[in-house]
Amino acid sequence: MLRKRLIVVLTLNDGVLFRTRNFVPDYRYTLNFVDTWLVDEVVALDITRPGQGDRTNFYDAVEQLASSCFVPLAVGGGVTSLEEVRRLMSAGADKVVVNSEAYRHPDFIGEIASSYGSQCAVVSIDAKDVEGNYRVFTDFGRNDTGMNPAEWACQCESLGAGEIIVSSIDRDGMLEGYDNKLNASVAAEIGIPLLVCGGAGAWKHFSDGFKKGGADAVCTTNIYHFTDSSIKAAKTFLARKNIPIRA
Repeated sequence: MLRKRLIVVLTLNDGVLFRTRNFVPDYRYTLNFVDTWLVDEVVALDITRPGQGDRTNFYDAVEQLASSCFVPLAVGGGVTSLEEVRRLMSAGADKVVVNSEAYRHPDFIGEIASSYGSQCAVVSIDAKDVEGNYRVFTDFGRNDTGMNPAEWACQCESLGAGEIIVSSIDRDGMLEGYDNKLNASVAAEIGIPLLVCGGAGAWKHFSDGFKKGGADAVCTTNIYHFTDSSIKAAKTFLARKNIPIRA
């Protein structure tokens, strides 16, 4: 049985680590604190709006993170070309996360998979409940594509994606738990690992993400409550819930 993963998502604006809720900076933290954590993987996303920062700062942050991070590192945010993928991989990324560009140009997924393998092609899907129906949103949640997240995830898998990240726009930063109805609908349609994000605020939310949402990995962006001991506590909690988590 494949063991489940606990993943931390770091959001950076112009190279500075940001809180996700309201996207405000917190200069108390640097990228160095990750290296002793017991997390199974780190996802670093550039949330800099176009024209509001220097992309070079993000590449520098990725290099800094990769130099001290000894777990798999997935990197993304605004990736629009294979050249950017190459630069991120050269900077130390193990995987590249794509979102809006994958929707605009689906063949981009296959290009990444062909160049680096499907395990390196991760598609992030931002979804929102619109009048009782889940829809895929792109471009920082501004563009309603009208597409169903489960259908889009299935298409991404057929195009070469090795993993899918589903993020609930409605739950982001709320700390009230994942949208497991959304997550389960996607999990039922794909055969590749599903990572779920948006809403975790307690250890129980992690176990619900696995048991109710069908997740292979649970992600949290609320890093400000985490320490070595708290992540160990989270994994102990999950093990007691009979979830095969990585030690």
